[in-house]
Amino acid sequence: MQLKIYNSLSGEKEIFKPIHENKVGMYVCGPTVYSNVHLGNVRTFLNFDFIYRSLMYFGYDVRYVRNITDAGHLTDDGDVNNDRFVKQSRLEKLEPMEIVQKYTIDFHKVLDEFNLLPPTIEPTATGHILEQIELTQKLLDTGFAYESNGSVYFDVLAYNAKGLHYGELSKRNIEELISNTRDLDGQSEKKNPPDFALWKAASPAHIMRWNSPWGAGFPGWHLECTAMSTKYLGENFDIHGGGMDLKFPHHECEIAQGKAVNGTSPVNYWMHANMLTMNGQRMSKSTGNYILPAELISGENDFFEKAFHPSVVRFNFLQAHYRSILDISNEAMLASEKGLQRLLEALKLLENFTETSSESSFNFNDWKTKSDDALADDFNSPILIAHLFEAVNFIFKLNDGKEKISSKDLSNLKSALNAYVFDVLGLQKLEANNNAKLDQTLQVLIDLRNQARKSKNFELSDQIRDRLLSEGIELKDGRDGTSYSIS
Repeated sequence: MQLKIYNSLSGEKEIFKPIHENKVGMYVCGPTVYSNVHLGNVRTFLNFDFIYRSLMYFGYDVRYVRNITDAGHLTDDGDVNNDRFVKQSRLEKLEPMEIVQKYTIDFHKVLDEFNLLPPTIEPTATGHILEQIELTQKLLDTGFAYESNGSVYFDVLAYNAKGLHYGELSKRNIEELISNTRDLDGQSEKKNPPDFALWKAASPAHIMRWNSPWGAGFPGWHLECTAMSTKYLGENFDIHGGGMDLKFPHHECEIAQGKAVNGTSPVNYWMHANMLTMNGQRMSKSTGNYILPAELISGENDFFEKAFHPSVVRFNFLQAHYRSILDISNEAMLASEKGLQRLLEALKLLENFTETSSESSFNFNDWKTKSDDALADDFNSPILIAHLFEAVNFIFKLNDGKEKISSKDLSNLKSALNAYVFDVLGLQKLEANNNAKLDQTLQVLIDLRNQARKSKNFELSDQIRDRLLSEGIELKDGRDGTSYSIS
């Protein structure tokens, strides 16, 4: 088996050769914890969880580092009032670090729902301010950075003048970058429009600030990941992952910082997960085409007809390759639910199956080789799932007495399917969760109330409504029936 990974840097699938035999260092850009994690983020982290699981399945000892960005940094317009943490803290009337704590807890809770394994190390940006200051000083010492009014910027033209190429990951040239870059950090401070902040001077109004040799300020976003990834994985490590939207400028800047300070390319394999759309359109709060993970799981939304178990959502996501755009819809989620139910039913049948034969009509070794090859071909989850359903179809025929299997192949098939389904794909059995049970219970009460109203037993109808209201559950009668909200 040869594992091949699509490297965004070369634009090709490459045979994976780890720096250290049987060991893998992998860094994935984590969330900026100023709001609820959105479903597109979940897809990215879920894909890298699948990749992490696959690497372990292939026998690698993986050190998986995924950071938490909890230090405020300027948004594109450079306005301190739009620092995401400061803005959210004002909206919610909380301290910035209370915002960090609130949404870090939400992030972990959501990923737990979808059965993501925790990373080996989860460093925070605020916990590595010293490393970021030291890194900035090294870049100043080597001539790749300059100070201006208490801020420090990376000098992109100086970097290119030394034979390096800022833009190699995103396939951009310096002339294009200069002509297309809007100066959002203050033209008076920067030598060149493409230069980016390593350390930014904090105005008196900026809440999140730290002392540095250049005055009070805060680190640049790109610097955070370089400091944390190199601390825990070294100056050159195997895999760096993230969403497609991070390729430029974030990952481009990480490459430049790593090469400038250490004289070597920081990462051997760059991996990027593609975006998630809903009903054929990009998800956006401004257009209303937007749903939170919890709303999809609970069914409390206007897009899906029912609640979906997190494992159904996970199964749906993994039916698309991580590099492909995935569109979710009510129909697609219903189909995924049926598919997962069939897969789990086949596993249950196989677990209880005992009638073996001296021969097999199922070529286990061929099937296992094809399944492993799919996984080794840039983690091709949809092809792997297709092979799993070859086995599923066989199992149902086996149960009907139309196929036969040897005791050895039965044991091997049970072991392999459990490994693929639960360990690699990370799927779970579809036990009803608390939200589903609550939905079912409330629907029974709503049906009883509707029957009481139909028979003109308004006393009982009002009693059910008032009792639920006293428990914080408000019934709402509308043209399409009775719904409820929980306060």
